[in-house]
Formats: sequence, structure tokens, C-alpha cells
Amino acid sequence: MAAIAIQLTLGIAYIWSVFQTGIANSVFGGNNAQAALTFSLLLSTLTIGSVLGGKLAVKYSTRRVVFIGGIILSAGFFAASFVTAAFPWLLWLSYGLMGGVGMGFTYSTTIACAQKWYPHKKGLVTGIIVSALGFGGVVFTPIVEWLITTFDGEDLKVIKTQYLDSTLSAAEANTAMMATDITQFGEFKTFMVLSVVFLIVCSIGSIFMVNPPEGYTGEATTKGGKAPVIKATRDYTSSEMLRTPEFYLVTITFLLACMGGLMMIGFAKPIAIAKGLAETATIGVLAISMFNSFGRLIWGMISDKLGRKNTIIILLAGNAGLSLLINAAQGLMIYVLIAIIGFFYGGFLSTFPSLIADLFGAKYMATNYGFVLLGFGGGAIISSQIAGFYRNVAVETGNIDDMFPAFVIASCCAAAGIGMMFILKALRKSKTKKEKN
Repeated sequence: MAAIAIQLTLGIAYIWSVFQTGIANSVFGGNNAQAALTFSLLLSTLTIGSVLGGKLAVKYSTRRVVFIGGIILSAGFFAASFVTAAFPWLLWLSYGLMGGVGMGFTYSTTIACAQKWYPHKKGLVTGIIVSALGFGGVVFTPIVEWLITTFDGEDLKVIKTQYLDSTLSAAEANTAMMATDITQFGEFKTFMVLSVVFLIVCSIGSIFMVNPPEGYTGEATTKGGKAPVIKATRDYTSSEMLRTPEFYLVTITFLLACMGGLMMIGFAKPIAIAKGLAETATIGVLAISMFNSFGRLIWGMISDKLGRKNTIIILLAGNAGLSLLINAAQGLMIYVLIAIIGFFYGGFLSTFPSLIADLFGAKYMATNYGFVLLGFGGGAIISSQIAGFYRNVAVETGNIDDMFPAFVIASCCAAAGIGMMFILKALRKSKTKKEKN
């Protein structure tokens, strides 16, 4: 329950598209790529926090690491509330770097702790824990929307109302917002409120984050009251893992797999608005958050049955096909497509941690998964710059269809990931045959 509560609040990071337009216009002069880099930096530095947090959790305790992570994350959002257009890089440092490191401290350590309590149901328990992160987007999207609207200045409220009433076009609204005093934007006071939420939830939740005793297997206890001890699968240290080809295959596949989902997470709301759905655009954020959450839970369970590698191949194939349908979806169907993309993307976030535990053991999972998240971080930066570039093109031309090449690139990357997973399967099959001989 503590891990679920913590992951629920971490889900705030996945509703960046709620902040995207306001931050782009208030801090970055309308540059969507630079604004999206903030979100990408948070996801990429999450890998640094996961590696460092995992090592500290082994040396000290999960409880202590989660507590410290909550403080760093809270401090990052608090500092972000004071950013000005004169120093836009401070948003990258505060929300991006500090937020990412703090999130990394809490993210993989809570997953690893939960897996240790349920070693025979890693896919299921990982799905439950990380689905809370996805569901956090559902819970916090309307709250954050309300906070931003409440904190917005009167001039900005007028501009937004005119845009919703179609009195202003998207280009005119963006221009008007860029000319508005940055203190009019409610995003910054919202960051301050969220910093308090992170501090409270992570501090209280950390109290309950305790690893099971040495030798715990999850089986029924013996008459003496002690859990039976069985020989565990080999636990690879990070240095040992880094010397295996499996690590590089999985990490590169993660980079290729996440791009389509991250593009949609970052731009779900702007895409819906550009397709003429301004009044209901928040549904796009809710849809991808909710189905992202469902995907984490359901695909985690499926991976326990089908195997991690087979499940990832299915997810990659789905992602490759769905990314090519963005232009074809019109009207309310765009929300259906956004939801399905979120559902498939969520599967990666529950299946990859379980795959790492299967391949390299549970003892150092938090640290090892942190290294694999380097692929996720790289994909976050690459995808945001590609999507941001084509979003800028679409704003200039006034045609959202000009953003489509970004999703074509994401589709090709997913297809390449399928090839990587088949190589991994062949490699594992060859190793198993050698070990038997």
C-alpha cells in the first residue's frame, strides 16, 4: 500500500502535456521542443536516480532512500515554481534534473522491494505497483487542471476563454500568451502545491518500505515459523550485468519501445486541441493516463503467462501499428487511439522490470533496472526533440498533420525493437543449451 501511494504521486510526472503549452509560452517563447526537454530530462535523470538509489538501498535501507528521494523531488518542484523566462534553464535543473533524480530514488526501489515480497508473481506485483503510477495521471489531471485555472491571472483567463470559444486561433492564442506576464501563468504556483504533496506522501510512505528477511521465498512458513530457504536464481551485480550482451539488447530495445508512447504522453492535449477538440482536450490526458495504468497491470499479468520476451514483442508490434494511425483518427476517435497507445505503452513499464529480475536476479534489481532505464531516458530525450520539432512545424503551418512524421519514426523504432527481442530470444536459447550440455 505504501508503494502504491508513492507511485500514485509519481504519476504527476506523466501529465506533462497539461503543463506543455503554458510552459512553452511563458518560459521558452513558444518553443515546444525546449519545453518538452524539461519532461525528457526528468525521465532521463530518473535513470541516474535509480542507479544511485538502488546502490544506496542495498548499502543502507529502502526506507531511507525513499525518504531522501521524496525530499529531492519535492525540492525540485518547489524550485521550479520560481523559474522566470530570463533563466529558462532553471526549469531544466529543478523540474528536470532534481525531479528526475528524486523520482529515480523512489521509483525503482519501491518496485524492487515489492518484487522481493512476491518472488513468484513478479509480473503481477510489478504491474500493480507501476499501474498506480499510471493511475496517478487519472487522479491528478483534473486536480492540476483546476489548480492551474485557479492560479491563472485574469488576462490569461480571457485569452484561454477566447481560444475555447474559437475567437482566437491556436497561433493567435500562442502569440497572446507569449506577450502575457509570466506571473499570470498558474503552472508555477501549481508546482509549489505539488511539491508539498510529494514531501508528505513520500515521507509517510517511506516508513513502511522494508525488505523481507534474508532467505524469504514467499512460500508458506514452516512449523517453526520461519520461511523456507531455497537456492535463489543467480544475482548479477551491476558490473557483471554490464558485461553481458543481454543488457545491451534489453536497454536498446527499451529506448526504441518507449518513443511512441512518450510522444503521445507529452503532446496528447495539444494534439486533441489541434484536431478541434479544445473543450474536451483534457480527456486525451485522462485517456492515456488511465489506459497506461490498465496496461501496466494487465500486461504484467499476461507476461507471467506468456513470458516477458513474447509479451514485449506483442507490445512492440502493437505500438508500431498504432503510431501510423495518428493522422487517420478524427473527432472523438483520437481519444480512442490515445487510450490504446497508452494501454500498450503501459505494458513496457511493467514487463521490463520483471524481465530484468528474470535475467539478472532480484537482489540488485533496483540498481540493475536503473542502468536499463538509461535506454528509457535516451528514448525520452530523443522522442521529445523529434515530437517537439514537428509540433513546432505544425504550429507554423496550422496543420497538425505535419506532426505525423514524428510518429512514423516512432513506428520504425518499434519495428527495430522487435528484431532486437528476437536476437535476445535466440541468445538465451543458445545459452540454455550450452548450460545443459
